[in-house]
Amino acid sequence: MEYIIQGGQLLLGISILVILHEFGHYAAAKYFKTKVESFYLFFNPWFSIYKKKIGDTEYGIGWLPLGGYVKIAGMIDESMDKEQLDKPAEPWEFRSKPTWQRLIIMLAGVIMNVIVAFFIYAMVLFTWGEKYIPANNATHGIYCDSLMVDLGFNQNDKIVALDGVQIDDDVTYREIRIQLLLDGIKEVTVDRKGGKASIAIPEDFPQTVLRVGAKELFMEEIPFIITAIEPGKPAEAAGFMIGDMIVAINDVRVSGLVHTTQLLRGKKNEKFNFIVLRDNEEKALEVTTTAKGLIGVARKIPSEYLEVKVKEYGFFESIPAGFFMTGNVMKRYVDQFSLIFSKEGVSQLGGFGTIAKIYGSEWVWQRFWEMTAMISVMLAVMNLLPIPALDGGHVVFLTYEMITRRKPNEKVMEFAQAAGMLFLLAFMLYANGMDVVRAWF
Repeated sequence: MEYIIQGGQLLLGISILVILHEFGHYAAAKYFKTKVESFYLFFNPWFSIYKKKIGDTEYGIGWLPLGGYVKIAGMIDESMDKEQLDKPAEPWEFRSKPTWQRLIIMLAGVIMNVIVAFFIYAMVLFTWGEKYIPANNATHGIYCDSLMVDLGFNQNDKIVALDGVQIDDDVTYREIRIQLLLDGIKEVTVDRKGGKASIAIPEDFPQTVLRVGAKELFMEEIPFIITAIEPGKPAEAAGFMIGDMIVAINDVRVSGLVHTTQLLRGKKNEKFNFIVLRDNEEKALEVTTTAKGLIGVARKIPSEYLEVKVKEYGFFESIPAGFFMTGNVMKRYVDQFSLIFSKEGVSQLGGFGTIAKIYGSEWVWQRFWEMTAMISVMLAVMNLLPIPALDGGHVVFLTYEMITRRKPNEKVMEFAQAAGMLFLLAFMLYANGMDVVRAWF
């Protein structure tokens, strides 16, 4: 069921973004009186699931969900329709239009993706506002994974400064993780049991994170305090009580909820020795996990234990906030390019499976729209890459034409388009193949 929900969200989100991206090209072409022969959601080699011709344009749905397209008359595109290009140019064809009009038509899809992201972010802020836990509110400190421990972090440290600059009251640990990866932070200052400690961050830290496949690095921690016990489950039989706080498992002192969850993850039908704090005294309890790796207790989550900051937006307040959020997401995505195309980054590339996972295993509309907006920004940036077969490749040729006042050789453009399509196909096969490899092993 989890995979169905993830796949359903991915299909809906990508369908919305593809239709709106292609509509950007379509609307610009129509505005400049350019004939649009096809408008398709998904690709349709050999056959279409649905198609209907209205006026000069055939609208349809293909069976291959790898994107979509509009076929603009008189344009060298993925259709490689050379027969039409051998004929004299007609006034309603793409190649007959002034260079600046053709440039706008090619940029319209990217512009539409940015507008869509801005609109979604603004409406998400207007509808749900912002809820977050500032790092300064994480009174129990952080849980660190093994990579951060190796650097010198301790469990329950509280990060208070980056490169000597105090953490702002609104900064979250998620934002601190991004800064460590992308902003070249060299030193982190932590509050450790009331004292200060400085930890050096190596220059190759981002590459190390990618190489070892670290996911969270650190996150806010809270005590694991039991709030309910399921009848008939192992915890009840072992003697756990409401109010118990788990402090150790198999002689390992735990930092709290996240640490405990990590130690128990995937451990099915295994025996564990717990130590809990009850009425200021430590009690030893022995429990065997279920076939699902659970012990049968409920506990508070961070948002129930720590002070959550809530910021609500009126309609007019949400507009500049949505604009700022879109710009920030775009900047951070561009910042990642040096990592994505490094040796370590290429090994972590993923395809549709990876994208589906970011939506989550539950259908939560706020998260769905936030993730869809983020993917819209990603599509805008990726489409601007100067790769033939992408919008950015066409923009490069049009820019050359505007500067030199000469059209590029059509044979060169045809070759570049074919090469670009082969590159993109190889890239998609590699990225989705990595998903299969990770799932298999």
